Amino acid sequence: MCGIAGYFGFENISLLKKMLKVLKHRGPDDEGIFFDENVALGNRRLSIIDIKHGKQPIHNETKDLWITYNGEIYNYLELKEQLEKLGHKFYTNSDTETIVHAYEEWGVNCLKKLNGMFAFAIWDKKARQLFLARDRLGIKPLYYFASNGKFIFASEIKAILQDNSIERIPNDEVIYKFLIYGYNDTDEETFFKGIKRLLPAHYMIVNKNEIKIKKYWELKINRKINNLENEEDVARKLYVLLEDSIKRHLISEVPVGTCLSGGLDSSIVVCIINKLLKENGNLEKVIGKIQKSFSAVFNDKEIDERRYIEEVVNFTKIEKNYTFPSAKKLWRDLKKIVYFQDEPFFGPGIYAQWEVMKLASKKVKVVLDGQGGDEIFAGYVPYFGIYFKTLWKEKKYFRLMKEFLLSLDLTLPFVLRFLSQEKIESGIKQMLNEDFVKNFEQKVKPKWEANNFADFLYLEITKNSLPRLLRYEDRNSSAFSVEARVPFLDHRIVEFVFSLPISARIKNGWTKYILRKAVKGIIPEKIRKRRSKIGFAVPEKRWLIELKDEIMKVFNSEEFKSRKYFNQEEIIKKFKEFCEGKLSDEYVKVFWRILILESWFRVFYKE
Repeated sequence: MCGIAGYFGFENISLLKKMLKVLKHRGPDDEGIFFDENVALGNRRLSIIDIKHGKQPIHNETKDLWITYNGEIYNYLELKEQLEKLGHKFYTNSDTETIVHAYEEWGVNCLKKLNGMFAFAIWDKKARQLFLARDRLGIKPLYYFASNGKFIFASEIKAILQDNSIERIPNDEVIYKFLIYGYNDTDEETFFKGIKRLLPAHYMIVNKNEIKIKKYWELKINRKINNLENEEDVARKLYVLLEDSIKRHLISEVPVGTCLSGGLDSSIVVCIINKLLKENGNLEKVIGKIQKSFSAVFNDKEIDERRYIEEVVNFTKIEKNYTFPSAKKLWRDLKKIVYFQDEPFFGPGIYAQWEVMKLASKKVKVVLDGQGGDEIFAGYVPYFGIYFKTLWKEKKYFRLMKEFLLSLDLTLPFVLRFLSQEKIESGIKQMLNEDFVKNFEQKVKPKWEANNFADFLYLEITKNSLPRLLRYEDRNSSAFSVEARVPFLDHRIVEFVFSLPISARIKNGWTKYILRKAVKGIIPEKIRKRRSKIGFAVPEKRWLIELKDEIMKVFNSEEFKSRKYFNQEEIIKKFKEFCEGKLSDEYVKVFWRILILESWFRVFYKE
């Protein structure tokens, strides 16, 4: 993990230094700068691979290609060997230099050869152009500002904001989508007008005449509902891919640990690492004799995962490390989290992960976790809804009845909750400024339409769920100078799972059907056959009520009243009703969004 920054089309050395200064948390180990006429690349480095020689920016043999890069290329050794056979000369053993030579050899097609997470910028002196790219799933971030021949890019928005000539203008349409629907990180637009994100699986070419943006990877989807043939064979192939991905994600010259929530995905990562550690003594150099795990736990039985975490700990004999998030700690850290996140976030759920990364930073520099497993394998219980809808649409009535009955223990609580839910969209709108709502309610569509279950999961990966979760994880980990790695998001695994019929994900009332089959004997049966999950959750409602006095001070303030987005009187009225138990729990997320948005204004729009 590193922080990258740079510009094209003007000269301002002091700006680049300021940008790198605010990215220091992403790379506390080193700083590097490259200048050419009207172009600059900067890098803050967290040294993980080739610690001695991998200082960035890095160049090719003739020094006409220069790169600043954030990420890890897990197949870089194979690529390096291939490139050396083609005549390329390397002066480091870093994965960074592999990208430079790959671009030199294959141009933009080099992206299809990279297995990893990445965001980078290459300055091509001969072509006088910048080539920027982001990995297929968007694990690593890349933002930019372009106006009147001026182009600035960075790993985080706060670095771009170091240019005082860029006016800080809130993006009202994005704010509207966030407040009404809870959307964020859904497209190229950010909460700052004029600052955009390069989307996952895209590259851009910037020269003095134009900016070209193009998609280089598309996920192919199997929409069939038919039964999976050769289940055992498919499960074996999936396991081989999983183990290979995790093995590759362990490449490091610094200590590696794991985040363990007690759910299926993180437990799989922990157990496979333990298996690999027993089989390969060389892994002790990065993992230690005993693997270190990091977990958030609570003295609240409803959301505490310790019984599942302990199951994995006892099964693997790993070292456990616990942190105890609380409402009081969250309130203390809220503005700091908002600062590191750059943009508002959905709710306090990310605080558990923040605390886990803080805990991990005391013992390791790299962590692996199970992020992405739920979206790929359909792990969330509400996914049954769109699955049932798809079966009905396809006239698979017998299968629909069978799946409904076999999943009733999971789905019934959600169905009852859904039936009892108030439709609160109009209630949310009442809490907002009338003119603000009128301006956007006709323009903004409430949802992307998915024709079936497979398309719905595709949207979860590309728009709805995964993009924001990856932003949360990147910023939470980088705040503590920790690199977070996500082996489930190896593009080979994603492509393989999406090539399978729908029944590979949900079957016989089980979510993650083929994944559970693939890891039989690898993880404890209690975890493999666990019916429901919590993950890194926090008691959002209880914390809201615990913090009601502090929150009421915010809602009552003149600063809050001055925002053009809120109806202060209605928010205060409804918040009091909520604290008195007169409003639906559906309002919990709404009040958190309003509070977090206000905190964002106070951090990034100080008077």
